[in-house]
Amino acid sequence: MDKRKAIPAIVWQENKWFVAKALNLEVASQGKTPKEALKNLQEAIDLLLEDEEIKIPVGFFNQHPQLAQIYV
Repeated sequence: MDKRKAIPAIVWQENKWFVAKALNLEVASQGKTPKEALKNLQEAIDLLLEDEEIKIPVGFFNQHPQLAQIYV
């Protein structure tokens, strides 16, 4: 049985790089393509969660984050 859970993430472009950030986790990564940025983010999250000291709050995976735009 697969116990993996989906972690929502967003990807955006900054100049020539794509940035991927996990929502509700302080983890981000980058790559030359959106796919590469997400792959690198997956690796960063895997490393973060390998540490047994990291505890994800109960109910974290049941959250439904909302994306918003901020105009400046």
